[in-house]
Amino acid sequence: MNKTPAALAAALALSVAGHAAAAPAAPMEKCYGVSLAGKNDCKAGAGTSCAGTSKTDYQGNAWKLVKAGSCEKIKTPKGHGSLTPKT
Repeated sequence: MNKTPAALAAALALSVAGHAAAAPAAPMEKCYGVSLAGKNDCKAGAGTSCAGTSKTDYQGNAWKLVKAGSCEKIKTPKGHGSLTPKT
């Protein structure tokens, strides 16, 4: 069976694209006190149910997923991010 160079190039490109898409995602962690009102990722404490339900900016019990190791480096007007809920 004869394959043209274009067909081989296309097959190679699809193979490479498939491997790139399968790369593992960076590890993430919950970071409390860094989301804006209504922009939290999920469950922001009593009276809220899930994503987008935080009531105030930098609400201490509302979290966002951030790249692992970066949470406590995030500075907000209310202090740094926390790996545990703030009161």
